[in-house]
Amino acid sequence: MSELPPDPPRLRAILAHLDKQVADHEAVGIYLRLQRDAVRAALARAEAPPPARRRGGHLPKGAAPLRSMGITHAPTRPQFVVQQKRTPRGPEPSTVHLGDCTMIEGTPHPIEEHDARVALTEPTIEACGFCRPDTELGMDVG
Repeated sequence: MSELPPDPPRLRAILAHLDKQVADHEAVGIYLRLQRDAVRAALARAEAPPPARRRGGHLPKGAAPLRSMGITHAPTRPQFVVQQKRTPRGPEPSTVHLGDCTMIEGTPHPIEEHDARVALTEPTIEACGFCRPDTELGMDVG
């Protein structure tokens, strides 16, 4: 990297320029985080061991199904996804959904809760009006 000037006025000018560039290109950072998360999710799926199968599909002798014992799987915190629809006129604004939303179209990209919060502050990204991820996140931007 080149040497920086030693005087505070020029350093402040450089810092102001860099801050403006970061602010102007925040959407690029969000997009890259979304892509990174999608690649991580695909890698996790690719590296996951195949599910174990029991022969015959029956429970071992003497074992009772969990439901019969009053045990169910605890619901997990909703996953968030972002979708971008492309049209002949160009891309439409991206939409953030809860992971189990039935209104998702196309190929959604999974995102972390933090990235969903950041994305919903962008003017070109909307919260789904059906599943309301903004309400789930306590933001209620819609």
